[in-house]
Parts: sequence; C-alpha cells; structure tokens
Amino acid sequence: MTAVTFMWARRGRVRWVAVTLLALVILAAIFAPVLSPADPAQQTLDQLRPPSAAHPLGTDALGRDVLSRMLYALRTDLLLMVFAAGLPMLVGTVIGALAGYYGGLLDAAVRWTADIFQALPVYVLLIAFVFVLGPGTPSLLVAFGTLGWIVYARLIRTEVRRVRERDYVSASYLLGLSHTTVLVRHVLPNSLRQSLVYLTTDMGLALQGIAVLSFFGLGVEAGTPELGAMVAEAQVLLRSHWWLAAFPGLMIIVIGSSVAALADRFNEGGEAG
Repeated sequence: MTAVTFMWARRGRVRWVAVTLLALVILAAIFAPVLSPADPAQQTLDQLRPPSAAHPLGTDALGRDVLSRMLYALRTDLLLMVFAAGLPMLVGTVIGALAGYYGGLLDAAVRWTADIFQALPVYVLLIAFVFVLGPGTPSLLVAFGTLGWIVYARLIRTEVRRVRERDYVSASYLLGLSHTTVLVRHVLPNSLRQSLVYLTTDMGLALQGIAVLSFFGLGVEAGTPELGAMVAEAQVLLRSHWWLAAFPGLMIIVIGSSVAALADRFNEGGEAG
C-alpha cells in the first residue's frame, strides 16, 4: 500500500466514524424522552453528585440529571444548528440568484455588502446583534440569518452568472421560455452545488457560534437545556466537579468534528465535480 493510498484509506475511515457518531447523536436527540433517566428540568436534593448508576453523568448544582439535560440539549443544538445555517442559505439563494441573473443595482448591492462584511469580525457582530436583540431562540435565528446570507448570496451569484452563459440556457430562450422559468428550472438547480457544500461547513460554524453565545449568557432562553449553557454554568465548579463541563464540552467537540469531517468530504466531492 502506497503512502497516498494509506492516506485516503485513513481519511475514509475517519469519515465513516464521523457519520456513525453523528447518526448516534441524532438518534439520541430523537429518542431523548425514552433514553433520559429523569426529567431534565426536575430539581432534587442530590446536588453535585458524581457519575453513578443512578446518574450516569452525575447531577448539577440544582440536582438535575446531567445525562437527561444533555440528551434534551442535543435536540436544542441540532435544531438551532440546522436552522441557523438553513435560513441564511434560503435567503442568500434567493437574493444571489436574482442578483446574478438580472444584474443591475441588486448585483452591485450584493457585491458591496459582501465586501463590507468580509472585512468585519463575524463573532463580534454576532454577539453584538444578540446583545441588542436580547437572548432567546428568535434572536439567535435573526442574528445568524442577518449575518449568514451574504456568503450564500455571493456563492449563488457567481454560479448563476456562470451557468446562464451555457448553451442550453440560450436554447431555452429560443423556445420562448420566460426569464423566471429559465432561472427556476434550468439555472438555479445547476448553481446550488457549492452552496450545499458550504452548508455543511456552516452548520459546524453555527454550532460553535451558538455555544459561544450561550457561554456568554446570550443563547437560548434561561432553563432550556443547551450544551454551551451547560458548560457556562459549570465553569465556576470546574475544578471540584469536572463532569458538569466535561461531558457537554466533549459532546460539542464530537458534533463539531463530525460535521467538519463531512464538510471536508463534500468539499472534495464538489472540487472533483
């Protein structure tokens, strides 16, 4: 086996591990009510208990079961991750397609906006947006949507401008098809590959952003199980009660690494195509 073959085989195994871990995480989130040993919101007198048979991942400062809260936190984080990346893609696809196809002032505005936001620190803007809007799920989605659509619009705009010059698009005009029909049926479907590749990467970035915001108290509503919030709540007890931050933090790493591995695979497939 050559070095190149070994490298590809190793990367292939890493991706299968990533797919398996991500599938297990999704299944755990779906079946959280079945798998949870206790009510995630139930407070008891068993505060700060270490991992045991009764509480496999221990309990927090309010006596809540850490495993139960993590399972329900997976639901919160996975849904937020998908919507925080999916909504910007939807908005950016519409704006980018119109800008790339019709050009004009909208095209200039998209290019100008993309140039400005590309020079600004994204996480600082994200924190500023949520700070102004206030913590909560709606604020998170608005912040991610406001800042995230620009990348998708730029990708779609570039692809649409390239695809609209192809011969089959010109033939569609000769057949009497309207611009709207040509854009929706022929141009846009052939312009989505790079955006779909980036979507996987963006989901990983969204997870990091959600965790950062939750760590600063700007995430989901108070009391809602969320991995970043669990780490933030446990930071003052990190030395004496390590499990409170270790398990949620490890789960963030597992999800982020798995999504990154899949994004790398899709990116290679996109470049090959």
